[in-house]
Amino acid sequence: MKRLSVVMVFLAWFVSPANADFDAGMAAYVGRDYATALREWTPLADQGDARAQFNLGVMYANGQGGPQNNTEALRWYRLAANQGHADAQFNLGVMYRTGQGVLQNDTEALRWYRLAASQGHAVAQGTLGSLHVMGQVVPQDYKEAVRWYRLAAEQRDAGAQYNLGIMYAKGYGVLQDYVQAHMWWNLAAAQGDKMASSARNQLAEKMSQSQIAEAQRLAREWKPK
Repeated sequence: MKRLSVVMVFLAWFVSPANADFDAGMAAYVGRDYATALREWTPLADQGDARAQFNLGVMYANGQGGPQNNTEALRWYRLAANQGHADAQFNLGVMYRTGQGVLQNDTEALRWYRLAASQGHAVAQGTLGSLHVMGQVVPQDYKEAVRWYRLAAEQRDAGAQYNLGIMYAKGYGVLQDYVQAHMWWNLAAAQGDKMASSARNQLAEKMSQSQIAEAQRLAREWKPK
């Protein structure tokens, strides 16, 4: 199964935040002036701005503006996560899952993944889907995997679309349905997913022309939720 995500969500982009210091930090970050970004965001983070806290977590995790420091990244992610910041919750889950800056703890990882997923975080939802497929951290449960993959896929997450296609192609947690598998792989492929493109083309060799036409129609008419 593809993409059990251990890749963190990166810097959040916000449309016209009111705070001028936050804007200044973002402009500096975009310009790769990481020292200035740290200088602008640190006072905001100290004042409890969850956006700035999350962004500092990203910078410390990636060694931007100074040496990489997973302990500091964890601290800032936790402060933002405790305020309900979904990206920070997901990244905190990744750190617990992989033991970065903290003792590895699957129970804590799962808790933060679920909190992020409950807010509609597509990568967290897809990650929960993969955990249920593989029976890692949680019992193997294909139906539950399909549920999480679908939530993420309906938000245009290409990885989840690819994985949902696998579930339909194999009949894992759902009735086997090549039309649905083709549709989801077609949608993922349209976003540049090469594995989905290859899987779709191979599946088409097993399908009738009417099935392919129906799958293509469903893909054209599909709308994200």
